[in-house]
Amino acid sequence: MTAYVIAHLQEAAPHPEIAEYIERIPATFEPYGGRFLVHGTAHEVKEGSWPGHVVMIGFPGIAEARAWWDSPAYRAIAPLRSRHIAGDILLVDGVPEGYDPAVTARALREALPAE
Repeated sequence: MTAYVIAHLQEAAPHPEIAEYIERIPATFEPYGGRFLVHGTAHEVKEGSWPGHVVMIGFPGIAEARAWWDSPAYRAIAPLRSRHIAGDILLVDGVPEGYDPAVTARALREALPAE
């Protein structure tokens, strides 16, 4: 099942280390089957607020996403970003093939207190 790394990164002043990070990051996730899905593109906020930028990287599964995050190659370059850009980063599983949201809704309804 596909897994995703989603980053909500705040605005940052240009810095050479950020450019180096962007240049080097693809080589860290490619061995794990990762690829950019969203990077350097504009986003349109429809509800709430979302200052900053969105980055999404797709992986074949959560194990590959975790292995990339924990890899020596990524850990070596992560400070190039984190020293200059604050943000929130999460790893999340996608839904399985054939996912039916009606099943989730039914389970939610069954968990509701009886009226």
